[in-house]
Amino acid sequence: MNRNIPVFSPYDLELISEITLNSDIEVEGALNKGYALAQRLNPFPKHLRVEFLERVLSGLKQKTAGFVEMIAREGGKPVKDGHVEVQRSIEAVRTAIGALHQWHGHEVPMGFNETSSRILAFTRREPRGLVLAISAFNHPLLHVVHQVIPALAIGCPVIIKPSLKTPLTCKLFVDLLDECELPEDWCQYLLTDDGTSEKIAADPRISVLSFIGSPKVGWRLRSQAAPGVHTLLEHGGTAPVVICEDADIEAGIKGLVRGAFYHAGQVPVSVQNIFVHYNVLKQFTEQMVSATESLRVGNPLDPNTDIGPLIHPREIDRVERWIDNAIGQGAQVKLRGQRIEKTCLTPTILCEAPFSGPFYEEEIFGPAVGIYSFHELETTLTRINNSRFAFQASIYTQNLDRALRFVERVPAGAVLINESAAFRADWMPSSSLKHSGQGVRGILPSMMELSYEKLVVTKSMSLNP
Repeated sequence: MNRNIPVFSPYDLELISEITLNSDIEVEGALNKGYALAQRLNPFPKHLRVEFLERVLSGLKQKTAGFVEMIAREGGKPVKDGHVEVQRSIEAVRTAIGALHQWHGHEVPMGFNETSSRILAFTRREPRGLVLAISAFNHPLLHVVHQVIPALAIGCPVIIKPSLKTPLTCKLFVDLLDECELPEDWCQYLLTDDGTSEKIAADPRISVLSFIGSPKVGWRLRSQAAPGVHTLLEHGGTAPVVICEDADIEAGIKGLVRGAFYHAGQVPVSVQNIFVHYNVLKQFTEQMVSATESLRVGNPLDPNTDIGPLIHPREIDRVERWIDNAIGQGAQVKLRGQRIEKTCLTPTILCEAPFSGPFYEEEIFGPAVGIYSFHELETTLTRINNSRFAFQASIYTQNLDRALRFVERVPAGAVLINESAAFRADWMPSSSLKHSGQGVRGILPSMMELSYEKLVVTKSMSLNP
């Protein structure tokens, strides 16, 4: 018997809907159908894929309001940020259409010795096969778009398994794909619990595992994947930021506040650890606190809300424990978060929290930021590099040599100069290193990850030696 799961609003905890988990028989059917399509016996030609993507682009524009409302209702993201998420999703689809012109192989030069004489060699990009995409709650549309659209664009069938906290936005998107005449079974929507998801990830019919979520789950899934399965994992990090003595604080503070508290800090690139030169510590902290205090916390459906609820009340309990732990070990409180209506938490800013506790070491995934003073940049570089995360990092300085030194020294998928570590554009590559994940995301980079280069070699006496 199939099991029903309630979907609650994270803001008022009201029941939005009930979803039904797929049965083992349904899961097996989805795997069989997806695997059959991956054999390319019934291909989805490129020109038809482009026409399909153009229809999706138009459909997303027409249905923006519905997506924004659902993102706010089931995900708790303020509507102003929901609009940004939908616009980014539209841009991602547009980018995928253009990126297909760059998704190709290349000629391999031959004729450098007698053996390779009269040889023509070239590579072509080939889709790897059936993709299992397991998505996260914090970008219930954008994550799904980034996992599904590059796959479909290059001819990989997809099984999409959304977070059970935010399955309805994903369902809206899959329904849109069907409305846009996606051939049957090319994107199959499955609702499964963790145990069943692990079984699917371990199935040899899966060619690519695409996962966005916690490191604990991501690495476990990778360890259980069948031999040869290509893995793309995005787990997040602590997004360290360095504020040097010559930084233009006034110009950067708005972006840093948004980067820290966007979606209540529940994003993988949320600014968390800010290292500030001691000569500007007071100035920076005062401006950070002042700008943060102006943020409005509350109902995500209110167009004036800046910060909505955390995804579940137990997450507030966890974030508050980490804050209390840091304060108990000597952290200075500059702004103390308070619960609002049981589901929201106003921002917290602490100074000089211990480097050995979860507030500094772990990904907080909540509206809390730590500020840490430094005298020598080298010491801060060592601290950043000792983290087990390596996703995005940034430095604010007017000194180009210092900035480039930071770029060279910090092992991160992205290093930003005079821009928040939370900055993302959907066409740029996004690499995950260390515990932050594995592989490169972004539209064209994902297309490359989801495919492989096949070498074609032919010998012909008609070729000049």
